[in-house]
Amino acid sequence: MLLAGGVGSRVGLDLPKQLIKIAGRPIMEHTLAILDQHPDIDEIVIMMAPGHLDAVRNIVRSGGYTKVAGILEGGKTRNDTTLRALEHLGEDDCNVLFHDAVRPLVSPRIITECLRALRTHQAVDVAIPSADTIIEVTPQDTIRAIPPRTNLRRGQTPQAFRAAVIKEAYARAGRDESFQATDDCTVVLRYMPEVPILVVPGEERNMKVTEPIDVYLADKLFQLADPLPAATHTNDQYTAALQGKTMVIFGGSYGIGADIATLARRHGAHVASFSRSSTQTHVERRDDVAAAARSAVEQFGRVDLVVNTAGVLHRGTLVETSDEAMYAATEINYIAPMLIAQEFFRLLAETQGSLLFFTSSSYTRGRSSYSLYSSAKAAVVNLTQALADEWSSAGVRVNCLNPERTGTPMRTRAFGDEPADTLLTSMSVARASLDILLSNGTGHILDVRKDAPPVGTTQFPPISA
Repeated sequence: MLLAGGVGSRVGLDLPKQLIKIAGRPIMEHTLAILDQHPDIDEIVIMMAPGHLDAVRNIVRSGGYTKVAGILEGGKTRNDTTLRALEHLGEDDCNVLFHDAVRPLVSPRIITECLRALRTHQAVDVAIPSADTIIEVTPQDTIRAIPPRTNLRRGQTPQAFRAAVIKEAYARAGRDESFQATDDCTVVLRYMPEVPILVVPGEERNMKVTEPIDVYLADKLFQLADPLPAATHTNDQYTAALQGKTMVIFGGSYGIGADIATLARRHGAHVASFSRSSTQTHVERRDDVAAAARSAVEQFGRVDLVVNTAGVLHRGTLVETSDEAMYAATEINYIAPMLIAQEFFRLLAETQGSLLFFTSSSYTRGRSSYSLYSSAKAAVVNLTQALADEWSSAGVRVNCLNPERTGTPMRTRAFGDEPADTLLTSMSVARASLDILLSNGTGHILDVRKDAPPVGTTQFPPISA
């Protein structure tokens, strides 16, 4: 049960907070995607705020969320919404999981452990320790008590139950004229105290978007690490997804771009590769980018995937930088992605395709002697998120990869030879790039790190072949 009945008055917008877009999609769609992709979830019922059901129907239809079995109006209160959800279940007994639509960063691990816990318990909550001291106050705002922090937890969702238990708890609550509760475990605890409620460890990132600052924080968390569940691509899956597709690569003559081209061709894709050295293509010139688009269509008849790995790494303080260097770096690192987006949008919309940009870890904080590069890469991140929002209705996905230090010719020219074991290989980044291109996600800024499994080995579910 995906609970989306709130109106978001505290966020201060004229639409429910669950429909606010972050990282390219409405908040509740991020949550829905996680539930829909979880192997232990069989059906999803969405309880939505009255007057906004059409928006949810559009999300479900455009996203292909096949597990959604119902979209219903929520009630005036959280408890009213739960009651309507339970009525929808009918007489069948099953495992039922309630989750707030505005907790879009819930992990598959939490869902799995909640459902696993129902094998031994009839009610399950999710909670995390409190880092703050909790005080109890009087009506006059003076401290009445300070409970021991070691025994306190901060409640989250999901909450999971055997259906018969939560139905009976609400039936008993309905006979209590003073009944009030802010969550479903409270109802079981109060009206069925004989039923023990197991607590599954939650996570700090499983935050609830309630206040305006939460929207900002959630968006930043999506930038730092993508929450979508992992799914490994086999060679057969790559081939099934890429066979017959057309990929256009800018900066494809060496390094990451060349490795992406190699992998794509190996799995049956048509690849049109462009660069200054091989095709005299200047990505900062609109005419060259438009010519590349025409060439790809003339050769292969369509464009499904576009990748821009072209870039220049200018080093030096801003005061010492010439006008020529400023314009050149800005045009290649930032103007070029915009030109590519403009020239290829129509082609990608025709195929429901995918566009991939590259950024750098310096986008999060400008660094001395890298002001031009860092600021342009930060701009590409914002461009990615904006285009993902603008193009979502056309079905075009836009994402951005943020690999840490990678052994490429551009890096070697800037920094000289470095120990190979301290760098990512360009081939590992290329694999990560394919997985992002073949995902359903949009508006994501994804890290590839050497000290963690690269995105290319723990990926998104692939799009249909």
